[in-house]
Amino acid sequence: MTKYISIDPGKYKCGLIFADFESKRILQAVVIESQLLVQHIKDIKEKHQKIKVIMGNGTSSQEHVNNLSFLGESLKVVEEKNTTLRAKQRYYEIFPIKGFRRFLPKEVFLHNINLDAVAALLILEDFLNFKFTLDCNGISKTWLKQ
Repeated sequence: MTKYISIDPGKYKCGLIFADFESKRILQAVVIESQLLVQHIKDIKEKHQKIKVIMGNGTSSQEHVNNLSFLGESLKVVEEKNTTLRAKQRYYEIFPIKGFRRFLPKEVFLHNINLDAVAALLILEDFLNFKFTLDCNGISKTWLKQ
């Protein structure tokens, strides 16, 4: 099976998607503190040997590339231009606004949302040239913190 980890890197937090391309499923989607990224990837890699890691070339990416050097050839850095901006639209495809709230401007609901996991999803979808279909449980709003 081909499994991918996609990372939207950041100085303080990173979006992370763990997906199985063959089954077309997102196995995990989280926002994680940057200092926990290496250990989290090691934990996933321990359970799943053949994993490809895709990381956007944005904020702090070079620092993360250095920290993830143990991945060797399985780490690929890709263009992530406008993924955070596009993540706002994709978020509403995954979590549609329902009821009377759908008549309010969408911007009202975005101020406290961490879009990093959705941006990581877009990085993976752009890389694979494939759009994952997700249910509302596919992207979690979970923070992994120390």
